[in-house]
Amino acid sequence: MRELILLGILCLGFVLLVKGSDFFVDGSAGIAARFGIPQLVIGLTIVAMGTSAPEAAVSITAALEGSADIAIGNIVGSNILNIFIILGIAAVIASMRVEKSTIKYEIPYMIGCSVLLLCMGLDGEITRFEGIVLWIAFIAYLVYLLLQAKKNKEEMQQTKDGKLWTEAIFIVGGLVAIILGSKLAVYGATGLARALGISERFIGLTIVALGTSLPELFTSVNAARKGKADIAIGNIVGSNIFNVLFVIGTTGLITPVPFAPNYIKDSWVMIGAAVILLLCVLRKKVLNRAGGILLLLCYGAYFAYLCR
Repeated sequence: MRELILLGILCLGFVLLVKGSDFFVDGSAGIAARFGIPQLVIGLTIVAMGTSAPEAAVSITAALEGSADIAIGNIVGSNILNIFIILGIAAVIASMRVEKSTIKYEIPYMIGCSVLLLCMGLDGEITRFEGIVLWIAFIAYLVYLLLQAKKNKEEMQQTKDGKLWTEAIFIVGGLVAIILGSKLAVYGATGLARALGISERFIGLTIVALGTSLPELFTSVNAARKGKADIAIGNIVGSNIFNVLFVIGTTGLITPVPFAPNYIKDSWVMIGAAVILLLCVLRKKVLNRAGGILLLLCYGAYFAYLCR
């Protein structure tokens, strides 16, 4: 009976995370468009960071509550799942065009961030100093995005649709739902892990990672269905960079985060996923259905490894 209650709490947490992210993204994008912020900046920052808000909330909450395995496992697991499952599903639905800048700069930067996290974790802990380093890399990424926006020739879009106070309520309400959902998700996941004798590493890498990646999944799949599948890769790449640099960086600034030896292997998988994505799109600048199937098969192999 207790397990069913914990499962219900976990599911409620996921619902709040997903809906909260929807409101946060819609409200933020509305305000950004209202004040004439370029669409490139909106997509690579607000949407990517908004869909990563659950990972941020869950990981930071988990660290504060002493469940570091959930914190690191959630980010590593989410980044693996974002590429293998989300882009895999989206590519099966529709082939996705990839921008030259994404192939030349953003995916390699994502790979570099993943390698940096692995190197920091080799000594068994993400320290406050390393959190500062991650934050510096995050600021550098934001500067790069702003420079890209200036080079971009698309029009500054302004809109008067909707009311400013409504968009503000969406942002605040979304953040409240994300924070509450994160607490429920961490409580339910850790409780289930202990009640069923399942390691927090497995829970963090699979169940929590999937739950907090649902906003990215919905965003990417909907983009593919609407014929705007190229948005999906930018969203995922931006989210993965945000996860490592901002989420782990912020968590490390709050409290030193233990990096369990088991996560070294998972971090290699995270790096491998990013490299496979780069190889899939390098030649034709398209992630096609064959590439999507390959990504899904890779996650199947990884999940089998976790279950052994």
